[in-house]
Amino acid sequence: MSAHTESYAPVFVGKRKDELAALLTRYPTKMAGLLPALWMVQQDRGWVSEQAMTEVASVLELTPAYVKGVVSFYTMYHQHPVGRHFIQVCTTSPCLCNGADKVVNAFLEHTGCKELGITSADGKYTVIEVECLGACGFSTPVQINADTIENVTPDKVPVILAGLK
Repeated sequence: MSAHTESYAPVFVGKRKDELAALLTRYPTKMAGLLPALWMVQQDRGWVSEQAMTEVASVLELTPAYVKGVVSFYTMYHQHPVGRHFIQVCTTSPCLCNGADKVVNAFLEHTGCKELGITSADGKYTVIEVECLGACGFSTPVQINADTIENVTPDKVPVILAGLK
């Protein structure tokens, strides 16, 4: 067993185990609770590691490969550590026509991330581009963690970042 594996602390123990058990009563099978179980892991750890995928697979009686397939399919699950503020900028065609590329560049500049998908040195920010946040009439939309902000322009970026806790 590697040192990395040995240091892994299970998520589904104590209160979290009880929460998962209660959640699973609302579903017809354990497999149906996979997405919420993964969300619980990410809430606790900030991302879903290989070890966490193995734990979820075991708890829900699934294969680790199946769980990995689901995690890698959905963009809402992080497969590596991200900043405390996970910033997603919509860059689909309507938003690009309205300056989404400039919004992305402003976030990269003001967060110190420098590149998409790279976490800032202080661990506060990770900036990525996403396909459609579902607010095409209010471009450019940005999602920071669970909050969506509409009509973002490059000049609003410093104000938005200053408001983050």
